[in-house]
Amino acid sequence: MRPIHEAHVEQPGLAVVEVAAADDATAFAVQDLLAKHCAIAPADRTVREPGEPGVRLRMFLDLRQQPARRPSR
Repeated sequence: MRPIHEAHVEQPGLAVVEVAAADDATAFAVQDLLAKHCAIAPADRTVREPGEPGVRLRMFLDLRQQPARRPSR
């Protein structure tokens, strides 16, 4: 995955969350759960690292804003 830059977390209330999960469905379920509680820039795909188990999913959270209404998967 690409590095996290200072701009991603430069203000209070901004966060980068990386989920490690056994499969895509679990990773996206965690993303959907977080999206119900805060504004996020959702990921559209997971990443598999060669030689490592499972998948990773990175999203950017803004705790200062209300979550956007999005259709369920």
